[in-house]
Amino acid sequence: MGTQTVTTDTLVEIEKRVLWLSTAIVDAANRRGDPSGLKVGGHQASSASMTTIMTSLWFEHLRAGDRVSVKPHASPVLHAINHLLGELDERYLGTLRAFGGLQSYPSRSKDPDPVDYSTGSVGIGATAPIWGALARRYVDTHFGGAGQSRQYSLVGDAELDEGAVWEAILDPMVGELGEVVWSVDLNRQSLDRVVPAIGAPRIAGMFSAAGWQVLTVKYGRLLHELFDRRGGDALRARIDTMQNAEYQRLLRCDAGEVRTRLPDGHADLEELVAGLDDDTLLAAVRNLGGHDTAALRDAFSAIDDTRPTVILAYTVKGHGLATAGHPQNHGSILSADQVRELADAVGADPDDPWRRFDPESAAGEVVARAAQRLRRDPVDDQPVPPLPTDIGRTPTGRATTQAALGRALLDLTREAPEAAGRVVTLCPDVSSSTNLGGWVNKVGVWSTAERKDWFDDDPETILHWRERPTGQHLELGIAEGNLVGALGELGATWSRWGRPVLPIGVLYDPFVERALEPWSFGIYAGGQSILVGTPSGVSLAPEGGAHQSVTTPSVGLEQPGCVTYEPAFAIDTEWTLLASLARLGRPDGTSAYLRLSTRPVDQTLAAVPPDPAARERRRRQVVAGAYPLRRAAGTPALTIAVAGAPTTEALAAADRLAELGHDVDVVVVTGPGLLFDALQARAGRPARPQAEPWILGSAFPARRAAPLITLLDGHPHTPAFLAGVNRVPATHLGVHRFGQSGDLASVYAHHGLDADTVVAAGLDLLQAEPDTG
Repeated sequence: MGTQTVTTDTLVEIEKRVLWLSTAIVDAANRRGDPSGLKVGGHQASSASMTTIMTSLWFEHLRAGDRVSVKPHASPVLHAINHLLGELDERYLGTLRAFGGLQSYPSRSKDPDPVDYSTGSVGIGATAPIWGALARRYVDTHFGGAGQSRQYSLVGDAELDEGAVWEAILDPMVGELGEVVWSVDLNRQSLDRVVPAIGAPRIAGMFSAAGWQVLTVKYGRLLHELFDRRGGDALRARIDTMQNAEYQRLLRCDAGEVRTRLPDGHADLEELVAGLDDDTLLAAVRNLGGHDTAALRDAFSAIDDTRPTVILAYTVKGHGLATAGHPQNHGSILSADQVRELADAVGADPDDPWRRFDPESAAGEVVARAAQRLRRDPVDDQPVPPLPTDIGRTPTGRATTQAALGRALLDLTREAPEAAGRVVTLCPDVSSSTNLGGWVNKVGVWSTAERKDWFDDDPETILHWRERPTGQHLELGIAEGNLVGALGELGATWSRWGRPVLPIGVLYDPFVERALEPWSFGIYAGGQSILVGTPSGVSLAPEGGAHQSVTTPSVGLEQPGCVTYEPAFAIDTEWTLLASLARLGRPDGTSAYLRLSTRPVDQTLAAVPPDPAARERRRRQVVAGAYPLRRAAGTPALTIAVAGAPTTEALAAADRLAELGHDVDVVVVTGPGLLFDALQARAGRPARPQAEPWILGSAFPARRAAPLITLLDGHPHTPAFLAGVNRVPATHLGVHRFGQSGDLASVYAHHGLDADTVVAAGLDLLQAEPDTG
């Protein structure tokens, strides 16, 4: 794992230049200003605490295949390093937080700079390399070409407050990922304050208990040398037992104040301090391991590749800056005078701030060697094998859309085995209860090594848990954040290694909201995946309010980079699943969210056209967002637009209204977000590329415009915009309060999803006085 050792003096020279560049990047952004008068911002102090660690890593230890997640507020350090390496042109260095320039936090999709992992939302970027390691192993065991590499995560210590971090660390699968290395920037400050009790030994114990190797880099060479002198034991004990805030206060003191404060009545320590000149004393107070290249070299060289590793590196926030150690330095910006003082201290030129090293200098040669070592070969892209659009089944009998998911996956293994081989499913311990049992039995469970299934010969065992490296199902613990974290990284393999997989994550729909932020961040970072929420809505009647999702239907309207489907019938599920799979693993791809139900529905109600051309037309309508399920013989008095499980109630209400003399069109809405985008596109407004404006005229033709009832098992605002397609009066039925347990009929009546409510709403619309304004 080792690389050519660089002299300490040269590394320190490079570190000083990285400190200058990262500070100057933020300074330039704030001198540029914002026309609106808003503070541009940036994090000079948070960057400064990482400069030694990142300089050591990039210029001495990293290999081309390694990937690094950089803590959000240290993005200027990443840009500084990439500039020195020749990967980022200097014209971008003055564009931090400018429109079209360097992003505020590292971004794979937005930065003009090579970025391995997008970060920005606390905890998500920290855990991404765990799931990146998992994705690399999965790709390599199935398709090859992912190579061998470490996945580094540079984490701010305050990020460890985020519960998602510990959910990831504790997942049983993570303990096998020896290529994962975290380096914690232990500066003991957060945004607002000095953290009173960071408890590094406690943190170390928690990592150790999870099976991680823990390496602590607390003191630098100068302090270690002082510890060996008379009074050194007292000095170590004094610093070890000192409160964080007291230590931080020492960083703001001059030498005279340090001599008064540090000994704290210890005679041997007073004697030791008295024998040090001012410069040595002030340097000793700041001589933490995270700023000592030799100490960091020892730590990086001691990594055990058989298990995950965390390096706890003690640092000073704002190290090397005038703001070092100040409790409010998080977002502070150096003054013009302080910037010039820094330039003098590190040998930089404020009038030529972006200057690189002389190629013939020792530092220039080290940088050139690092650039050569880290250069990556172009990705050898493998396209996704062809996927069918229609497997050809016409379901009959009673079935659920949830069961149709498992059925479609099994059918895919027969109809398109090469494409099916790219599918990987993930669950947070709910495979059997989400109808994936047949699929799991067919393809097996992925693990790094084959494990014996001790229940394989048990005749009462239905779900066979055969774990092997060729398996295509991943089972994580009950933590939705972990599920979608892995989903995002598996969805990014097409861009990382040119080996696309088609990841499908299945979880209970009530818990989709827990997963939305990390899933959204995964999409932002280029991870294309399918998230399946099932069972959903109050149709899961006996489970009660705690397990009845209300707001999830609007995900497709609101989430960028995502298409949402809520199929009403099994055939709708198959078609939308195949269409969603076909959009994955490619530069113009997009993610999908499928909201499925456990409510059994008579599949003959789907009235799938037997004619091949008519069937294909229906399929295209389903995938585009809506289709007419029933048309009135003449001009309709009403239109019912229904999504998902309550389609049965919509049809029953249409029959009853017809008996009362009011003919009704019934339109099934499969993708409300697609219809909204179609409406936007029709008006010439920005819309997603998947938008198909023709679907509006197909599902809601102007010649059949009539008062509208929308109905779905979720909040009624989701399809409310449909009234604007033809500008008709409308009533919107759905769920807008917490539910309770009960039989389906009672729960539907409680929420107004039953046929009685739909009929009453229709009659009210027909009898309403016209609005004259």
